[in-house]
Amino acid sequence: MATRELDIASPGRLRSSWRAFRDSDLLYSFLHQPLVMLSAAVALLMVLGAVFAPLLTPQNPFNPAELELMDAFVAPMGESLMDPDVTYLLGTDSQGRDIYSAILYGTRISLLVGFSAVLFAMILGTSIGLYAGYRGGWPDAVLMRVADVQLTLPNILLALLIFGIISGLLPAGERSEAALIVLIVSIGLSDWPQYARTVRGATMVEKQKEYVQASRVIGLPVAAILFQHILPNVMRPVLVIGTIGLALAIIAEATLSFLGVGMPPTQPSLGTLIRVGQDYMLSGEWWITLFPAIALLLLALSVNLLGDWLRDVLNPKLR
Repeated sequence: MATRELDIASPGRLRSSWRAFRDSDLLYSFLHQPLVMLSAAVALLMVLGAVFAPLLTPQNPFNPAELELMDAFVAPMGESLMDPDVTYLLGTDSQGRDIYSAILYGTRISLLVGFSAVLFAMILGTSIGLYAGYRGGWPDAVLMRVADVQLTLPNILLALLIFGIISGLLPAGERSEAALIVLIVSIGLSDWPQYARTVRGATMVEKQKEYVQASRVIGLPVAAILFQHILPNVMRPVLVIGTIGLALAIIAEATLSFLGVGMPPTQPSLGTLIRVGQDYMLSGEWWITLFPAIALLLLALSVNLLGDWLRDVLNPKLR
């Protein structure tokens, strides 16, 4: 009987949730800002292109068996020397790698590093902020001083330092294979303080409220109070920071790869493609750098604009 009542009530709850979303300020603001809609469309298009890259590209640029050295430095819209039926839309690089294919596969790596680094920094910073804000005392003072010191350092330099330390601890033969994970950890460890400080401030406000006091009185464990009661009420600013941080993480990954300490040329991200193409700018092969740079610009700019819009919508003081 309970199951039947649940089944009957579920469509009603779904309709109610959809009606609430349809009438929300979030959707209204989104539909009345053309620039935000354009940014969302560009970001969605690039994410879908990266996810379905194997279905949308003529070759896998990560597979040396599919590359033709005879087709190196083909200009945009040029034909393959090995197969006249193949036209390279955006040209090829020094290894005969199709730039269009490389951009989609490189965007996949850039997005993977960006999302993973933001998620890692969010989980670490939120956990530290919750504990510091709720516990107070010397643990709060120590953790926040560490965060303050880290915030005085540029994120790129800190990520470079962390990347160098972790890579130095790995055997030389495993550094290229572990480059993706090391990048994620390096960027994540350089970004956690902003989440920690935001969550810590919100937690200090929430812990004084009656529902937290009641939870203490009935004897709930500290972990349950933090993650079941306080955490849902401090997640709004965290999500905004995470959205904006995604664009910064993508740029950080591209910067590290451009500096030669990120992804290897055999698995290029957008930053690696730009670095590789820079060597041929003066010899006339401008497309090797230009098109990946445009892709990186569109991706970072669209995500950043969405983050700014989300911050304004979720913060009534900014309206």
